[in-house]
Amino acid sequence: MPYRISPDAGLETEIRRIAREQLERAIAALETRPDGLHEAIHEARKKFKRVRNLYRLVASADKTFRRQENARIRDTARGLSLVRDATALIETVDHLSEHTLTDDEAETLDAARTVLVLRRDDIASSEMDLEDKVRHAIDQCHAAHAALDSLQLPSKPGHAARLLARGWRKGLQRAAEALEFCEGQGHGEAYHDLRKAAQAYWMNLSLLRELWPSAFAAKRRDAKRLVDLLGHEHDLTVLTALLDHEPEIFGNGEGQSFLLAIIIRRQQDLRREAIALAGQVFADPAKDEAGVIETLWLRATA
Repeated sequence: MPYRISPDAGLETEIRRIAREQLERAIAALETRPDGLHEAIHEARKKFKRVRNLYRLVASADKTFRRQENARIRDTARGLSLVRDATALIETVDHLSEHTLTDDEAETLDAARTVLVLRRDDIASSEMDLEDKVRHAIDQCHAAHAALDSLQLPSKPGHAARLLARGWRKGLQRAAEALEFCEGQGHGEAYHDLRKAAQAYWMNLSLLRELWPSAFAAKRRDAKRLVDLLGHEHDLTVLTALLDHEPEIFGNGEGQSFLLAIIIRRQQDLRREAIALAGQVFADPAKDEAGVIETLWLRATA
């Protein structure tokens, strides 16, 4: 079944079903590994993000459950992040390579990619306890699956509608605050917050797409494009941090400066495009859009 809430089935039933399906898919990825261990970890972490977002949407109904299970899944994902994060840096350089202006830039990025591959392989070979971490992650997924028996959500349509509207409004308020910071101070953390808010919005539009399929499909496309832009922007921030902390792996000072200049140029382009698109994606007031969600849920469950 897709990552989607069916209003006909009842909110508590659907939240439990979706969370369990995502956890089961994470377990299956980590156990079967059809494309290798590291790709399996990447797939599992995507499922963890979906579960955490699902709990965030209905958080105010059972705050103890959300606090406990969010921490469990967050910590499980972090335990599997080391090699995946190193791989993401290689993908970041691949993205930069699509936007080079000269042969010198292409050569600089080729050299950066080579050292990042070596760095990733060193990390992978030194992470001797990775299989133990995977087994622990699988155990935590089973525990999270069992914990869903204790989740309590409202059964009446009116209460469920207000709960969803509240979660929707809070998500949009976080997005508006992050966008305001990006337009003002413009530091990296603000763009990271905007990315998380956009990703949550995209997932929420997927969850409730049955309420208004045509309108939500268009919104999902724009939100996904925004998530992709901000994802590339964040990856460049992470690459810049590595360049600051481990500059020696990127060669001499001239090479480091040249690489940084390429990063900054592309990051500025991404930020300009992302801010413009975010202004469209989050154009409607949070309170108004949350009211639409409440009304649509009531109509769907009438």
